[in-house]
Amino acid sequence: MRIDILTLFPGMFVGLTGQSIIKRALEAALVEIELWDIRDYCLDKHHSADDYPFGGGAGMLLKPEPLYRLLEQFPDNAHVVHLTPAGEPLKQKLVTRLATAERLVLLCGHYEGIDQRVVARFVHQEVSIGDYILSGGELPAMVLADAVVRLIPGVLGSSLSLQQESFTTGLLEYPQYTRPTDLRGDRVPELLRQGDHGAIARWQRKESIRRTLQRRPDLLLTSSLNKEDRKILLQLLREEGNNHASHDPTPGKGNAEKGFTSFQTR
Repeated sequence: MRIDILTLFPGMFVGLTGQSIIKRALEAALVEIELWDIRDYCLDKHHSADDYPFGGGAGMLLKPEPLYRLLEQFPDNAHVVHLTPAGEPLKQKLVTRLATAERLVLLCGHYEGIDQRVVARFVHQEVSIGDYILSGGELPAMVLADAVVRLIPGVLGSSLSLQQESFTTGLLEYPQYTRPTDLRGDRVPELLRQGDHGAIARWQRKESIRRTLQRRPDLLLTSSLNKEDRKILLQLLREEGNNHASHDPTPGKGNAEKGFTSFQTR
């Protein structure tokens, strides 16, 4: 895979390409990352990349001419992604799709964004990393590049790491532990040290469902839960309902599972 990043601030990407997993992927020639300075395509003597928007309003827009000159160079197989708060939310399924592209072009906006004519002519997809505003598209481009590169075969040491990660299965990952077994009285769960792989797998699945229920219950509505998973979920819901009922005398607090009755018939 090749990733081209179009930015006003290529120096911001030194950390992305010079450290950790992406650095190793570059050294192993599993991915190419090329940085393009938008100002190099500004032809006036001051290399001005922005201008005032028509119709007024605060801020400045990236000018279209430099981006036209730059984007016209890329081949037809390049998938151009504009990083913008108005884009499609970045989820793991989208990352998986983007990881199949031969060539990704990541366009980093800045100031108030870019001229819409650039989007209409060249951009295939707009992506947002969250419902908040940043100074530019550089940090989102780093997030997207990191998420995509780690899915390239050979980048991670073990493919099993990808299979067990949060969001890969639609659930959050279970808690994990390493040595020492006992740290100031805080102990690793005994089951994880007994070597019963079947029991460990069942514990991991239950804790994954528990963590998802506690932190991101919205994910459960779209997760592919089998019959055993649904039993675990209903058990956890009843436990949660009983815990509420023991602390709160409000009628109905013990019926937390009612909101998830659809899981019984799916």
